[in-house]
Amino acid sequence: MSKGQLVINCVLAVAVAALFYVFFSSPRKTKSEEVQISGEHLPIAFVNSDSILLHYTFAIEANERLMSKQEEATVRLDEKFKAFQRDYETFQREAMDFQKKLESNAFLSRERAESEQARLQQKQDRLVRQQQDLENLQAQLREDFLNEQQKLNLQLIDSVQQFLKEYNADGRYHAIINDAVVLNKVGGYDITDEVVEGLNKRAK
Repeated sequence: MSKGQLVINCVLAVAVAALFYVFFSSPRKTKSEEVQISGEHLPIAFVNSDSILLHYTFAIEANERLMSKQEEATVRLDEKFKAFQRDYETFQREAMDFQKKLESNAFLSRERAESEQARLQQKQDRLVRQQQDLENLQAQLREDFLNEQQKLNLQLIDSVQQFLKEYNADGRYHAIINDAVVLNKVGGYDITDEVVEGLNKRAK
């Protein structure tokens, strides 16, 4: 090995040793320690979605309209069910009367008995269709409610997201999250009240 090569290797060894000493001897800080020491907040904020639903005027009014529609649908379905129940109870009484007359030979003729039996059969068929219509109506009303609810949810999400874009137009926050996913939090990050106030001002 040449003398020049030996000198270069010695210099490299000293440099590496110096780097190891600096790296391991100086205290290292975690990200959380750095934030705490500097006294700064992370550039994030969170909002409470439940609080928005409870205090955002648009959400309150939209939910009231949705509940009103559901109540109207419930009343409509209930009225139809009661009408079906009355018809069914009437059919049951007529069917029992027919059976008693048939057993006691109370019909004046066979044709009269067959006519009454045919009438009851038609009524029974009509009740079966009526019951199916009720079930279809119930399913349709349920589907309509779920669609309205989904539509409302999308409107709310879009409204809040659009507001947050305007609210954070200066980029002061790198992220605004729903606190439902925050497992542990400290003060200074909750902007829910500001967001609700801003949403209601914009709604007016």
